[in-house]
Amino acid sequence: MTKFAIRLLTLAMYATAMVAVPMVSAKAAGGESPSPSTDTTKDKKKKHDKSSSVDDPKFLEGYRSAYATIYDRNDYAAAIEQLKALGHDDRADVANLIGYSYRKLGEYKVSQIWYERALRADPNHVRTWQYYGLWQLEQGNRDQAQYHLSRIGEICGTDCDEYRSLAAALDQPTGTALLY
Repeated sequence: MTKFAIRLLTLAMYATAMVAVPMVSAKAAGGESPSPSTDTTKDKKKKHDKSSSVDDPKFLEGYRSAYATIYDRNDYAAAIEQLKALGHDDRADVANLIGYSYRKLGEYKVSQIWYERALRADPNHVRTWQYYGLWQLEQGNRDQAQYHLSRIGEICGTDCDEYRSLAAALDQPTGTALLY
């Protein structure tokens, strides 16, 4: 009787989760150019409209410069300062790159804070799920990394670069240095 009750409860929880979590199709975000804001805040009278920053040439120039500082020059400390100077570190793209930079500097606790901030800004930000999944692997949290992979699959499917990257990292034996 107990096994039956547990199975029934598990099935009910799974069914509830499947109904409660809508399947979302979205493109990966976090490239050289930031994605448009997906902030669903109803308050239209905000002092700073974050959605307009994607069109702001000064913001775009600063974002691209920080992106190059990270990926071309591997100067993570300088990139953090550049990204924070943009004044939009509550955007998922910006917070994610700050988290990535802190992770590359070995500051895992601070990195985690920024990844979680990025996901609060945009719960479907694929690149953050990918980078945070890699963070989980680096911390030895394979189950959490697997969860992050499943979230990526729900958002963009199994053919997107972020899914393939994290899946490949998960395929590596524990303790293997990650290459990404």
